Amino acid sequence: MKIALIGATGMVGGVLMEVIKERHFPFDKLFLVASESSIGRKITFLKNEYTLIGIEQALQEEVDIAIFSAGGDASLTWAPKFAEKGTFVIDNSSAWRMDNSKKLIIPEINGNILTNHDKIIANPNCSTIQMLMVLAPIHKEYGIKRVVISTYQSITGTGMKALKQLENEYRGIKGEMAYKYPIHQNAIPHCDDFLANGYTKEEMKLSNETHKILDHTIKVSATAVRIPVIGGHSESINLSLNSSFNLDDIKSLLKRTNGVELKDDVDNFQYPMPLFSKGKDEVFVGRIREDFSEKNSLNLWVVADNLRKGAATNAIQIAEKIIEKGYIVN
Repeated sequence: MKIALIGATGMVGGVLMEVIKERHFPFDKLFLVASESSIGRKITFLKNEYTLIGIEQALQEEVDIAIFSAGGDASLTWAPKFAEKGTFVIDNSSAWRMDNSKKLIIPEINGNILTNHDKIIANPNCSTIQMLMVLAPIHKEYGIKRVVISTYQSITGTGMKALKQLENEYRGIKGEMAYKYPIHQNAIPHCDDFLANGYTKEEMKLSNETHKILDHTIKVSATAVRIPVIGGHSESINLSLNSSFNLDDIKSLLKRTNGVELKDDVDNFQYPMPLFSKGKDEVFVGRIREDFSEKNSLNLWVVADNLRKGAATNAIQIAEKIIEKGYIVN
């Protein structure tokens, strides 16, 4: 089985290799693809030395699975070319997410809908993945009418440039800016571009992707904020349900949910934080409490490493699902 990682030298690309190693993901040949400036560089992985190649060469290799983490433009240009050769493309960008002919997959929620004909598969937005991992079992049991969500997003969602900006500001060094304002000791209510309706693309992704993956009838209102954190994204979520509930039942339901870890013991100061989510695949949920201001409503606090389950791990899980279904024959 031949695998290609497109964007191998980026933040997600590096985490993809970590996840492949940790999960013992099977492959016979691995092709690490980077931009022209990096072609020819050597990378040691799993005690083997790999030479970075260009995307054109990777295309000629006719790989079985190609995981794209190189931005929307690269995905729009190259994903169809790989798909034409029979490659399963798993795309981490937003390029194909809302394309009606492409499936948007969180394996624990809707991985069963994948078919052998799905050659371009979209990985959802990181904030959407962690939110829906918690919302899906609740919606199945009680029905969700409305979601009001505020995100507190790690700078790693922006990439290396943002990480460098924070490090520079922390040290008092002037340098290149990933954001229009300082991020150190700041919170910027601006993730992605603003749209005509006053929301950002990031905020609308939470709404649009929820409709595509879970239920188009759920009303979603989002505010996305960038904060000077490295470990992961945090989300404050308010849910309005169709029916009454018992908090203990909600907690029990989430405790049984694969991929979700309940961390909710305020008496002992146990609650999710990005400090503890960094490098982990689980989605953590806590601060679960009834919203006393509204009938059949509750509040949740959800945290996950946006580079892991929010990107790399979810992509590898999709690849594992493709193999599990027998769509790739060695």
